[in-house]
Amino acid sequence: MSVLVVGLSHRTTPVPVLERVAVADADRGKVLDQLLKAPSVSEAVLLSTCNRVEVYAVVETFHGGMNEVVEVLARQAGVEPSELFEHFYVHYSAAAVEHLFSVAGGLDSMVVGEAQILGQLRNSYNAADEAGVVGRTLHELIQQALRVGKRVHTETDIDHAGASVVSEALADAAEALDGLEGRKALIVGAGSMGGLAAAHLRRAGIGEVVIANRTAANGARLATALRADGVPATSTGLDNLADAIAEADVLFACTGSVGTVIGAELIGEREPDRPLVVCDLGLPKDVDQAATLLSGVRVVDLETLQRRLSDAPTGQGTLRAAEIVAEEVRAYLAGQRSAGVTPTVTALRKRAAEVVDAELLRLDSRLPELDGAVRDELAKTVRRVVDKLLHTPTVRVKELAAAPGGAGYAEALRELFGLDPQAPSAVSTPHSTQPKGEKR
Repeated sequence: MSVLVVGLSHRTTPVPVLERVAVADADRGKVLDQLLKAPSVSEAVLLSTCNRVEVYAVVETFHGGMNEVVEVLARQAGVEPSELFEHFYVHYSAAAVEHLFSVAGGLDSMVVGEAQILGQLRNSYNAADEAGVVGRTLHELIQQALRVGKRVHTETDIDHAGASVVSEALADAAEALDGLEGRKALIVGAGSMGGLAAAHLRRAGIGEVVIANRTAANGARLATALRADGVPATSTGLDNLADAIAEADVLFACTGSVGTVIGAELIGEREPDRPLVVCDLGLPKDVDQAATLLSGVRVVDLETLQRRLSDAPTGQGTLRAAEIVAEEVRAYLAGQRSAGVTPTVTALRKRAAEVVDAELLRLDSRLPELDGAVRDELAKTVRRVVDKLLHTPTVRVKELAAAPGGAGYAEALRELFGLDPQAPSAVSTPHSTQPKGEKR
């Protein structure tokens, strides 16, 4: 069983294609269920953000797993797999680990170094874990990836400016409006991206914020938090969007909904001579594309940012982050190789203990009159001899197995000592013993 990554991102895929493949939170459980029903897939985690859709899966075979994951994603997008093949990237085994660690470290983001990916990865893992589709392999791998991401952000200055797609979009808005200080903003969507936008707007000196959200309580909660930070803020429902847009200088939208939330006609009702910057970071888009044709309206969306950030320079923090990722990948793979030989070593020691027990029983039958104390001391001596004989080779084989190319040492041990090939799996303990597809 090996780890497979199948995905599309801003690096390989136009935004309109990403929009089709994007998985809304409401559909995540359905897609995970379809993945786990695939014959080659035993574990799965789905990561769907504003600039990537990726499946991390534990599969029995490379080609079978890849085809099954692609079919599930294509079905979700409502297209034939052949329409997506040119955009997919695939990583397997060690390359899958390297890709995940790079993603967690912010090295593969549209804005290199952005920290939001860590929260998104953690949420994706939690959703898969709650759905019962995570086993020991992905549990250990993703927990390590989260630790790698934290290390990158702690030991480098890759995110010292707190850059993200949100900050970049609002920077464009500030440039277009000659600053955001004293302006009025409308945030549509009170999720994590809406909260991040509110934080950036507060730091930019925004004059007033209106939060529009489908769930009134969530919008009110974000507005309350802004007021606590000294920013005048109110909340409203989506049915009052036209009035809120008419008074806004900046409109930020990222709802996670499937389909248009803000029609061009709503924006068209505002005064045509009043400038409005629309920051639409929804995937799919939240704002009707026809809004780009309206007078006085400037739209900043993921396609705009993709073009502007594609050739962003690489700094020293990024280079150091890449070094950390490479170091962590080597350590993780070495640990996996070493762990791979551990069940065989355990089986060998179990076999040796069985041989000692059998010989002591034979001794009892031959020398039934042997003093009990003598017999116990003899048993201890024999066990010490066996332990000492096995100590050096078992420690050494773990060290050798941890090195690149060390995968054959476990098989060599099984051949040399005539171990049952099934013995190692019998003595290993999985992260989860639930049947495939069963929810916990």
